[in-house]
Amino acid sequence: MNTSSTLLPAVVHPAVEVRPWLSSDHCASLVLELLGGLGWTIIDTPESNVHCTSPDGRVYVGWLPEDTTAWKRGIVWQVRVRPSDAEPWVQEFGPDTPSEAVAGFLAALIASR
Repeated sequence: MNTSSTLLPAVVHPAVEVRPWLSSDHCASLVLELLGGLGWTIIDTPESNVHCTSPDGRVYVGWLPEDTTAWKRGIVWQVRVRPSDAEPWVQEFGPDTPSEAVAGFLAALIASR
């Protein structure tokens, strides 16, 4: 079947945008601002690691840029969840994960609780 080119839909090319959030900024401030604004306990260590606990104590978030054990495993973020009606679980994020992605994950987790 031959189709006239005038009957075919136009090819649309998406605009190329600069998306700096697609690469890691190696900064925890976005996540810490989110959790602090929600009343989480936030503790800084002298080693520059940060530990956050939800008000009910069921969720822990660690920013571990100076934790050698975490670095050996390829992570800088650790999220540990202890649900009241299910098995505990852990989610970890590597050093190249943008803080926006970690904040989005946490926002979705918190919203679903």
